[in-house]
Amino acid sequence: MVQSKNIAGMSMKGGRKDNFFFCLIEYYESSQRWFLRSLLQVKDEEGLEGDDAIRSWIEDYSVKQLVVDFPLTWPACHSCQLDCPGSDKCPVESVTSVKQRIEAILEEDKEIHANHPKAYERNRNNDDEVDKGRDFWDKESHEHLLSRSFKRRLKKGFLPYWNRSADYWIWKYYYDQYLELFNSSYDSFGNTSLMILSRFSYLRRHFPKNIDLYEGNVNLTLIELMRSKNLLKRDILNMSDIELGIDARLDIIKKIEARLNIFIYDHDLELIIKNPRAFDSFILAVTGQRNLLEKVRDLPPWTNPEKTRILVPDFSL
Repeated sequence: MVQSKNIAGMSMKGGRKDNFFFCLIEYYESSQRWFLRSLLQVKDEEGLEGDDAIRSWIEDYSVKQLVVDFPLTWPACHSCQLDCPGSDKCPVESVTSVKQRIEAILEEDKEIHANHPKAYERNRNNDDEVDKGRDFWDKESHEHLLSRSFKRRLKKGFLPYWNRSADYWIWKYYYDQYLELFNSSYDSFGNTSLMILSRFSYLRRHFPKNIDLYEGNVNLTLIELMRSKNLLKRDILNMSDIELGIDARLDIIKKIEARLNIFIYDHDLELIIKNPRAFDSFILAVTGQRNLLEKVRDLPPWTNPEKTRILVPDFSL
């Protein structure tokens, strides 16, 4: 019997229609290669409703791990039973911990600027010019090199009814590139509808008991692919161009296919490059692949990684 292991991605962000996709990639020991085994659109057909199709798909393919692109946990306020003193005076440890970190990094930045203003501006400008690659995580100097946009974000504060602890960690290491490449910032619930959260809350109660659920983020995975030199900056920027979008997705998929040892059949490739939702589901599956290979970033304990189960892949190894 051929030994195999699989991982699935499912992008559910967006509208109310069942226009999202399942993407399953599987590793076959006999060929020592990953294959995109299934790429299916969830839609009502042949008397099978979308919710039933999701459950059936997971069971038919014996999916053990599923990566989705929305939060699996809520901010601190959601389950808090305290007599609320207001967000500014919130005593919950997960909130105060992040606020202290934000205050510390702003204070450190302020002191460095006050003591060495010229060197500070020069170093920050140099840092902005660096195409952050393999050495990014080893650059201790990045700790206090705050761009103007990042500093403005930190000064807006941490909202316990909107943000999770992991938000700050992601801001700290990805904020500027996230803004530059996607013209947006990361927020746990920034692009997630209540309808999707409610629907998935229902769905997961019908999933097999042994399935592992993880949270991924397509943009973070693309940034990590760029930092590891697997993608070029223009590959990502061209995705948002009306005329260049399809070609950009094709270039990205071809590079992933070649460098991550994933085989994609032509009919699946065509669907991925033409449909952004299928593309997102594939990237989420790739995110899960790195988790299977134990090549993901370790989020610090104060982000509650055992609960949030956020995957940030590492392609440098």
